[in-house]
Amino acid sequence: MSQISTITGVVLAGGKASRMGGIDKGLQMLNGVPLWQHVAQMLSKQVSSLVVSANKNMGVYQESGYPIYSDLLAEYPGPLAGMLSVMQQCDAEWFLFCPCDTPFIPDCLTERFVKHREAAAVVWAHDGERDHPTIALMNRQLIPELQNYLAAGERRVMVFMRQAGGHSVDFSDMKQSFININTLEQINTMQRQQ
Repeated sequence: MSQISTITGVVLAGGKASRMGGIDKGLQMLNGVPLWQHVAQMLSKQVSSLVVSANKNMGVYQESGYPIYSDLLAEYPGPLAGMLSVMQQCDAEWFLFCPCDTPFIPDCLTERFVKHREAAAVVWAHDGERDHPTIALMNRQLIPELQNYLAAGERRVMVFMRQAGGHSVDFSDMKQSFININTLEQINTMQRQQ
């Protein structure tokens, strides 16, 4: 295993939130705190620095004090575009990406990714049942490959990561940590359970 000394954490909050009717998913409240801040608080303990990928409500995100990066590609063509845009605008070597709708990510995310990445330039979480390719540790060496992939009209995250020689990391012992929230009803349910 090769050690990684510095990692920039990235909260992905630039999506269209089509399943939430287009409202800004990251700004929806869970127990009095916006979803994206739940992710930021957990990620910030595990990385050297933290940034946010966002495409609307920029002022609200900027109030946090974190650097904010918008998509460089038009039409916001999915999570890979957000990942690429951050890597193009931020000069870190390693990036730990996490979507704003996964507020319960584990506190060992970085540690386990680093421990099990072997020589891969990208690894992602697997909860024992399904892959979570937008919860991923990625090296900036993949920028040219990712640019070409998106320029060819491709959008599928898993396909790109497998083509780039990546593999999943097992988190089946903490499956509940990877629940993602896609609807306002889910937020209401989660708040009642807390």
